[in-house]
Order: sequence, then structure tokens, then C-alpha cells
Amino acid sequence: MASSLPICPSPPSSFLPWPHRPLSLSFQPKNPSSPTAAHVSVQDPPPLSDPSQNTRFLWVNPNSPRAAELARARAGSARRARLAAAAAALAACQPAEAPVVAAALEAAFPEPPSEQDAVIVLNTAAGSPATAVLALRWFLGNAEVRSKVILYNVVFKALRKRRRWSETEALWDEMLRDGVRPDNATFSTVISCARACGPPGKAVEWFEKMPEAGCSPDMLTYSVMIDAYGRAGNADMALRLYDRARAERCQLDPVICATVIKVHSTSGNFDGALNVFEEMKAVGVKPNLVVYNTVLDAMGRAMRPWVVKTIHREMVSQQVQPNRATYCCLLQAYTRARYGEDAMVVYRVMKEENMDIDVVLYNMLLSMCADIGYAEEAEEIFGGMKSSMDSRFKPDSWTYSSMVTLYSCTGNVAGAEGILKEMKEAGFKPNIFILTSLIRCYGKAGRTDGVVKSFGVLEDLKITPDDRFCGCLLTVAADTPVEELGKVVDCIDRSNVQLGTVVKLLVDRKASTESFKEAARGILSSARGVVKMPYCNCLMDLCVNLGQMEKACALLDTALQLDIYSNWQTRTQTQWSLHLRGLSVGAALTTLHVWMNDLYTTLQSGEELPPLLGIHTGEGKNMYSDKGLLSVFESHLKELDAPFHAAPDKAGWFLTTSVAAKHWLEAKKSSELVAV
Repeated sequence: MASSLPICPSPPSSFLPWPHRPLSLSFQPKNPSSPTAAHVSVQDPPPLSDPSQNTRFLWVNPNSPRAAELARARAGSARRARLAAAAAALAACQPAEAPVVAAALEAAFPEPPSEQDAVIVLNTAAGSPATAVLALRWFLGNAEVRSKVILYNVVFKALRKRRRWSETEALWDEMLRDGVRPDNATFSTVISCARACGPPGKAVEWFEKMPEAGCSPDMLTYSVMIDAYGRAGNADMALRLYDRARAERCQLDPVICATVIKVHSTSGNFDGALNVFEEMKAVGVKPNLVVYNTVLDAMGRAMRPWVVKTIHREMVSQQVQPNRATYCCLLQAYTRARYGEDAMVVYRVMKEENMDIDVVLYNMLLSMCADIGYAEEAEEIFGGMKSSMDSRFKPDSWTYSSMVTLYSCTGNVAGAEGILKEMKEAGFKPNIFILTSLIRCYGKAGRTDGVVKSFGVLEDLKITPDDRFCGCLLTVAADTPVEELGKVVDCIDRSNVQLGTVVKLLVDRKASTESFKEAARGILSSARGVVKMPYCNCLMDLCVNLGQMEKACALLDTALQLDIYSNWQTRTQTQWSLHLRGLSVGAALTTLHVWMNDLYTTLQSGEELPPLLGIHTGEGKNMYSDKGLLSVFESHLKELDAPFHAAPDKAGWFLTTSVAAKHWLEAKKSSELVAV
């Protein structure tokens, strides 16, 4: 009977040793504090157990699959260690000279490295760009390289990361001299490098070289070039590329869509930006955080806060987590549009989440608060800025300017003077914006001496008055009592001699209407477009307050001739309407006076009036006062006993019938139509 096979304490002698090199791997336990170590061997037999040693040995059959895996793992670990050492040696090369780099790589690779080894070392080496280029040359001459362009592409990416455009151009020339043909990846890398660190037209120049090299743009290149054309100011070409990519049925992705949205936004085509956003969703491309932030920014610039709110709700419903950039876009959109409640909600969320709010955002918030009369909210924000320990969030001159504007619009002289004092203590000098607001504040409070004092500060600081400053003085003059009016007129004359002449002719009852009209035409013709209407409004307010109705009518006639007031009346077969929205009280009363005279003249000529007559004042009120055109005209029309009544279904409108208007007009003489 054959004896049973014993359990071999050692491998059979007929087995050839495999692998041919002894392999012994030591695996450390997960718990490093454990005294037990396990040794795995595919060559040596396990030794006899020694109770005095706390060590376990495992023997693996060299013919088993596990043995091959262990051998590959050992070889891979050794290769990784060798490549890491080569990359470290390359990074330590000082100076970056060819002999130094060659010596380091020869020491790391006694045998020719493979192409993959070269790629790994060039990718992981953290040396200078010069070192990377020298290493590339060494690998091209010593490694087993099948495709040289791959190694060039790796170094191009390293140069792009460090924004080294001149070295990129030099390496491109060297690559062509070496007879290496660029591929799509080469062009994409070089173009993106040109876009990042070269002049705007450089990326365009390289993109146009692609057909010569037999390369066609891929989606990544299209994305880069769309952005590059946008940066170069060539929005049309950027959008043509986008259309071309779609025509070639390239798969749209969030990157290119965000780029196109940004190009549309930069060029002011906000409808186009929104269309791209909706189109990408229609074709199944899911917007990511970057896309949402880009379209939110675009809609904020477009002053469409309602769209911003809709997109933000969609973003939350799609479980895209907003980041700081998202909240900054929301805050900018709401502050620009003066959506006070929404802006304050976003502000408080950012504060709760400890997100940085820089001084620019703070100032946008304060400017909004000043414009819509959010005094308590502005004081809260301003107090938070002052208590911040970070210098980036401390108030600057624009911050103080917004606070002075807030207090000036409410006539809070003490608040405005307190802010001015704080500003000086913080080392800031008053600028023209602050002095303009301060003068408005003193004017609202009826403190003419304060107006003169602030004007003296402007002269002491040698600040040149601008149109806005002069307009503010005109506004103050319109509300100044006659006995103190000369002080303000003197400030206007010292600010702008031409404007001062007009005001003097207006105030002087002995001055002819014709001379005043000619002087007014001169100042209005030469003034900037944005200040023409404010100047007219203020001058007509002053005319009305001084009872100079003839000069007010002459000024209105000049303004209409210069097309400063457009679309002030409309006429259809069924209704004639007077549109006063946007005018000051004095300008609106003057326009009403002229319009009623025209109606009277129409009746006198035998012409019939339409069935309906309307006066549109708008329903808005002054943001810092309950007094607006609607309330002024409601009381004024009652004083005139005019048959115009507030329309119940059309807010801001006063309507009457032609029959009632005719009866009233005939009962009055044209000179008695308006008692101001």
C-alpha cells in the first residue's frame, strides 16, 4: 500500500525556483503598534515555529496566480519609487543646465527609460520651466519614445501652468525643427496658454494655424477659442465658432455654454445669453455651478432681478450648491435693481455662512440703502464694517459718501455731519460726491449758511465743480427762501459762470424773458445730455416758486425745441393725453399750463376735442417724502376746480370727458387757467 503523501514542510525538489530572483515581501499589519509581522514568501520555506518569536510566516506556492500578483506589485512599487526619485532629482537641479539635468537623469535611469516613464517624470517634476525643457531633450535622445509629440505636449502643459509664453513659442519652434508634427492636444494647449498670458489676438493667430497643420478643432479648442475671441473683443467670431460647433454636431458641454453666455453678456446681448442657457437645457446638458453663476451675473448686469430670482430657485431645486460667487452675483443683481428686501436677505445669509463680503459689495449695499431710504439697514451694515478686524472690509471714501447721501436725502444734518467727522478721523478727505450730498442735506434742512460753508470747503480743496454739483445747487436754490436766495446764486455763479448768468436773469424781474430764453438755450445746448433735463426741471421749479410763469413757459418752449422733453403729449382720435411722469413739480405745472392753453386755443379755432382727455402723472412718490406728482396734482386740480378726476382703474391717471373739459375751459379765461 502506497504511503500517504506527507504535508510538505518545503517545496518539492523537482520544482524550479520561481521567480528566478528571490522574492520576499513583508506586509505590515493595519495596526502599526501590533508586535506581530507577517512575512510572505514564494521562495523560502517557512521556518520551524519558534514560540519565543511573535512572527507569522506565510508561504505562497510560486505556481499560483497570487505569486504572479505579488511579483507585479513588487515590480510596480519599485518602478514608482524610481520614477519619484527621478522627478525629485530633476526638481533639485540647480542650476538648470544641460549637464546637471543629464547627470541627474542618467543616475536615475541606468537603462533607457520607456515613453511612459518619461511622461510621468515630466508631469511630476516641480522644477523650473528651463529644467523641464532640458529634461525633455534628454528623454527625446535617450528614452524609448514612439511618439515625440506626447512628450512635447506634457512640457507645453507645464509651461502653460506657469504662464510662460515666450518659452512656449521657443519650444514650438524647436518642435518644428525636430520634425515633430503638432496634434490637436498641442494646439489646444498652446492656444489656451496664449489666451491666458499672451495678447488677446495671440490665441486667434494660433487657432488660424490649425488647418495648415492638418488639425481640426475639437470641442475643447472651440471652447477656448470662443473665450479668446470674446476677450479680443470679436464677439461675432466667437458666436460664429459656437454656431460652427453646433453645425458639426459637437457635443455641447457646460464649459462651452458658460463661455458663450459670458461672451453674450460682455457684448450686452443679454437675451442671447438667456437663450443659450435655455437651449443647453433643452438638448440635455445639465447646467453646473459655473453655468448658473455666469447666467446669474449676466441677468444681474441686464437689470433683470426677476429672472435672477427664477434662476436661483431653479438652481436650488436642482440641488446645485451655491457658493460665494453665487451669492455675490445675487447681491450685485439685487442692489443694482434696488430690490432692498432680497438684497438684505442675501446679505444676512452671507454673514451667517461667514462668507467674505468685500468693500465693493458693502458699498453697493450702502448705495442701494441710500437710494431707497433704508436708514436702519445702512447703519447696521456700516456698523459691521467699522467693527471688522480685517482691513479689507473697512469703510473707504465711497462708504462714507453713501452714508452722507443717505442722511442728506432725509435731511438728517446731525447724521451727515457725524459721518463727515468720522471720515476725517479715518484719514479721508471729502470728495465732490460727499460735498454734493452735504449741500443737498443743508438745503433740505433750510440751512443756507451750511450750503455756503460746504461750498467753501470745495474751493479750499481746489475741487472743480461738475454738472452734478451745479445741479444740486440749482435744486437747493429752488427751495431757498427769497431773502437768502442770493447766497446760493453766488455759489452757482462761482461754480459755473454761464449757469450763474441764467439764474441771475431768472431771478431778476426786470430782465426780459427773451434774454433769459437765449441764455437758457446756450447753457442747455452745451450741457451734457444727462444733465439737460435736471437743469430744466430745477430752473422751472425756481421760476414757479418765484412766480415767473412767463419765463417758465419760455424755458419749456426752449426745452421742447431742443427735444429735452419728448413724448410729453399724445393724440389719438379718442383721447388726448398729457404725460408728466419724470418731471419736477414746477416743470409739470408749467407743462399743464401750456397744455390747457393749447386746449383753449383749439376750442377757439372751432376744432372739436376728442371724447376723452387724460393727465398721466405716474403713481410713484418721492422716496424720502410723501409728496409726489400724484398728490400735488390731485390737490392742484381741486384748487382749479378742474373736471379731471383720478381714474379708478388706471393708477396715476386723471381723466375727464370732452364735454366737461369744454364747459370748464369756456368758463375760464386762458390767463386764469392755472393759479400757481
